[in-house]
Parts: sequence; C-alpha cells; structure tokens
Amino acid sequence: MTTDKEPTIEDERANVFVTRPHLVILGAGASRAGFPNGDRSGKKLPLMSDCVEILALRAALVEWGFDPERNLEDIFTEVFAAGEMARVKFLQQRIGEYFSGLQIGDRPTLYDHLVLSLRKKDFVATFNWDPLLLQAYRRNSRFDLPQLLFLHGNVEVGYCEKDRTAGNLDARCNKCKRPFSPCPLLYPVGRKDYAKNSFIASQWQTFRRVLGHTFMVTIFGYSGPRTDQEALAVMSTAWGAPERRELEQSCFITKQREEEVLSNFSEFIHSHHREIDESFYDSWIARHPRRTGEAWWNQYLEAKFLPDNPIPENVDFPELWSFFRPFIEPERGSEVKSSARPTER
Repeated sequence: MTTDKEPTIEDERANVFVTRPHLVILGAGASRAGFPNGDRSGKKLPLMSDCVEILALRAALVEWGFDPERNLEDIFTEVFAAGEMARVKFLQQRIGEYFSGLQIGDRPTLYDHLVLSLRKKDFVATFNWDPLLLQAYRRNSRFDLPQLLFLHGNVEVGYCEKDRTAGNLDARCNKCKRPFSPCPLLYPVGRKDYAKNSFIASQWQTFRRVLGHTFMVTIFGYSGPRTDQEALAVMSTAWGAPERRELEQSCFITKQREEEVLSNFSEFIHSHHREIDESFYDSWIARHPRRTGEAWWNQYLEAKFLPDNPIPENVDFPELWSFFRPFIEPERGSEVKSSARPTER
C-alpha cells in the first residue's frame, strides 16, 4: 500500500494479506432481509414467529388443540414431546414442501452480493432451510466464493451417507456415483441434537474449527439465545474467552437494539471490538467486499483510512461481475506480507 498519499480503492484491491477466514453466520432474519418481497413468485421467507401463517398451519393446530399464535418452535417441541408422530410428520412435510418450492429471481439479490463479497478462505454458515443462498452461490460460481455450511440442513443439499460426501440434491456422489439422498433437516425442537446425524455433525465439526480460527465474525439475522441455547453453547466454546480475542472483530447485522445484542452475544465480544448495523449494505462486507479483514486492519491498527468501495446494489449481473473482476487477480497472486498481521493463528 502506498505511504506517501491517502490510500485509494485500487490500493485496497491490490493489498491482500489476511489469510484467516471471515465467518458469516446467517439466521432466518437474513433471508427475510434479502428477500423482503418474497422469492421469484412472491412466496414469503418465514420466521419462527410467522411460520404458522405463512405455512398455512393454523387450521391444523386449532384442530389439534394448540394455540396458533405461539412460536412454531414451541408448538413443534410440544407435539414432538407428546409422541404424536403423525402430527410431527405432517409438520415436517409441510415445512419441506414449502421451502423446497422457493426459487430465486433473475436479478441479483442480497445473497448474490454476499457470496461475491467473500473469498475462498471465508465461510458462510447458515441455520436456514431455504435454498436461496445455494441458488445464488451456483449462479456466481465463475468466481472464487466462500465455503458454505448448513447447520440445520437444507432442502436443496444432497448427501451420501456411505462416503460422507455432499452436493446439490440432483447430483451424484463423486465416489460411489449413486444419487444423493436429501440431507436431513434439523427441525425446530427446543433441544437439538447436533451429533445425531452424520451430515449435521460434519457441518458443526467444521463450523467449530472455523469459528475458533476466524479473524472476523459477522452474525446476520440470528437472535441466538432465545431459541437455540445448545448452538450458542457450542459457539461459545469454539470462540473461547473474549479476552483472548483482542484483535478479532465481531459484527452484527440486526434490527435488535444495541443493549439486546450486547446481552445476547456478550461472550463473542472483546471490549469495543464490535460493530452493529441495521442493514447488510452498511456492514464491513458490503463497504469493503472481499477485503473486510484488510480494511479493518489498515483502518484501526495502521491508521490508514480507506475510502468505502461499496457493492453496486442496483445493477444486473454483467455490471456486478465487472465490479468484482479486479479483485480476483491480486487474490490469486497474493503473498503473506507480515507474520504480525492477521494471517495464520
């Protein structure tokens, strides 16, 4: 990076030195934010709080004697605990059918912007069943993109139990050549067993390793503790004591108030190393795509204040891909500049 003048956007693109991953964790709020008007045909992206209405479950729940105004996770937990397996299967089928029918539109979406804004070293771990992240990923695969983890399964992911391989549901195992089976969905019971299924267990194994090693973590649309104590316990253990994270940055994209975020995620925040944004487009990812770690390091530790280089929000794919192409060659030819910087931990 130049030292005799203010750094430029061209400097930011060329200056690649962070090798530790940026981990993005997605909750249902991320899909809702990315598709506020629904999918290609207008089908809404459900939250636990409005799943009953969107999945048209009210009549069945009333017939069963359940209050349809409650959170779906609370209802599903009670049905499961009562051993009403026919009802459990009904709920599972309705969930699977609805989410399997979701399709991304033709124009770039927030999820297209997200996957393009991260590098091959990075990870996106999603709790969401919907296939829209994967659909965005596939149509941008001409670029080096982050690795995806499906912590609660996904309706468009296939899995080979024999060879422990995964891919698109309509593909075949690259080892035994047999068609993939649908990967399991981890349904919304109050206490979830992340080790019961081998696919889910493998996703969490990688997730724990990455979370322990990441330089920057962004939590997007995931409220956490109220609905997923087991997940938060696993994440907290992998992250470790906050005082050990004196260089790492924790970012949140959420509608929650700051005091709620600090209360819910105190175990993931070291001192003032946090940023809370209401919109994805205000985040480090969107303002410094593919260079989030480098931009943070230069700004806060080297006092080199880079201009924002935001994702062009309202352009179609040719222009969007043209914006990202100048980032790629410096990434492929980059060398680690200094062991004091956030490279290998």
